[in-house]
This record gives sequence, structure tokens and C-alpha cells, in this order.
Amino acid sequence: MPTLSNNQHIRQLANLELLARQVVEGFITGLHQSPFHGFSVEFAEHRLYNNGESVKNIDWKLLARTDKLFVKQFEEETNLRCFLLLDTSSSMNFPAEGINKLQFSIYATASLMYLFKKQRDAFGLCLFSDKMDWMSPARSTSTHLFHLYAELEKAYDNPKQSTATNITQVLHHIAAEIHQRSMVIIFSDMLENSLNPEKTQQLFAAIQHLKFKKHEVIIFNVTSRQKELDFDFDNRPHHFVDIETGTEVRVHPNKIRGSYQSALRDYRHQLQLKCAQHHIQLVDADIEQGYNGILKEYLIKRNSMI
Repeated sequence: MPTLSNNQHIRQLANLELLARQVVEGFITGLHQSPFHGFSVEFAEHRLYNNGESVKNIDWKLLARTDKLFVKQFEEETNLRCFLLLDTSSSMNFPAEGINKLQFSIYATASLMYLFKKQRDAFGLCLFSDKMDWMSPARSTSTHLFHLYAELEKAYDNPKQSTATNITQVLHHIAAEIHQRSMVIIFSDMLENSLNPEKTQQLFAAIQHLKFKKHEVIIFNVTSRQKELDFDFDNRPHHFVDIETGTEVRVHPNKIRGSYQSALRDYRHQLQLKCAQHHIQLVDADIEQGYNGILKEYLIKRNSMI
């Protein structure tokens, strides 16, 4: 993916809607039909009441005029209710050159929100790091879309420094906060305590909490494959700094590459298994591939599953 200058980034963010439109045009129709029903409805027509069914939708005024029981039928006004969760912790600021994980996730989130707006789907945004920093309700208006774009621009312009991730706590919070079945889309590098088995199990329990509440969950696991997975660094000593804690270490990449990759591979395999077990879609989002291609690939795949 070509490296963009800061000025080019600013010009792109000046019109997130235009950027999002370029990504999703041609992939809108029918791509996000909802697996849930009845979130926001409007009256469609009457039908005769059938004995034994619920009386909550009986039109009592019409009964008074006609002496017959009619039931109001409704059409869905909103196909989908979606909450997009964006990890803004300091680890998302990697790498220092080119588009980093946070910027990649902001572009992708903006594109999905544009898609939801075109589909008349309700969408909300959650920004989190070591806590839930900001959360909006789910709406489908243009005003709401531009309000969320403004929040994304703030996150882009003010990346967090020395801030850790607590995605476990945030997912439990979301599961308790969202009272209607929704689609929950998470953009995160999922690296919190990835080498701590106890913390990993707590993360899996939080993901399971969302599924227990009947939410559809999609995780965009945002990574730099070249640097974080392949550990592709020159064959010389390097000085590494933990972006979240400030911890510094000087090591030779060749001496730790094998053990590092093995530990990370085991964690990612556990994450894949847990997601498959609970029917959670895990999307491998490599920032070097570009958000355009990954989103299009995901949307095409999802359309084939509907």
C-alpha cells in the first residue's frame, strides 16, 4: 500500500464520506440483510386476528368502528442495528511510518458506517482503550453519520499515548449495555495479554458474553503482518519500546523470532478456535493489504453467506 504524507491523510479525512463511498460503491445492495427482526418498524397494513395469538398489536380503535378484531402489521424500517467498536489504545499507533493500525481501522469503520447509512441500518460507535471512552446510540440519520465521522477525526488527530488496552472489560460493558440484539463489529489488534493464559481465557469469556446476549459478533483482527507476525526486522540488534507501557528492550530479532512467532501463533490459533466455536466471524485484517481490498473481500464473502 502506498505511503501517504500527513497532508494527504488530512485531505482524505476532510471528507470521510467521499472516501467511504469509493470503497463501498457497487457493494451496497443486499449485502447486509439483517438476521434479526423488529428493531424499528412502521405500520404496513391490517389483517384479521387469529385466535390464540398475542393481543398486543390489536387495533382497538378499528374494533370499535367495525366490531371485528384486526391486527396491525409492520414493516422493518431498519434492517440492522450495528455497533462498531474501535480500539484506540497506543498499540494501535503501530507502525510509525505509513498508515498505522488505528488509521486503517478508522478508514474501514467510516466505510462500514457509510454502507449502513445507505442501507438505512442503525449504527453506533464505541471508542475504547483501557476503558470505554465514548459510545453513541445506534441511529441511521445523516446527521448521526457526520457526528460519528467527527468523532473518528478526533481519534485520528489525537492518538493516545502510553495507554493500554482492556478489551475484556469493554466487551462485558457492551454486552450489558446493548439491550437489543445487534451486530457488534470490533476493530482491534487483540494483543492484550496475548501471552498470559489466564487473561486470554478472560477475553474469551467476554466474547462469549456477547454471544450469550444473542449478538452477532465480527472481529477485524488488525495487524501488521510484516512486522508483528513475520517479525521482519533487519539482522542486527534492535531497540524495541512497548508503545503502551514504555518498557524498553534491546534484542537481536534472529535470536527471538522463533519463540516469539510460536507464542503468537498459539494465541491466534486459540482465538480462531474460540471464534469458530461460538460462530464469530474473525477477519484477518493486514494493514499492508489496504482497507479497501479487505472490506470488499469481506462484503463479497458475507453476501455469499446470506
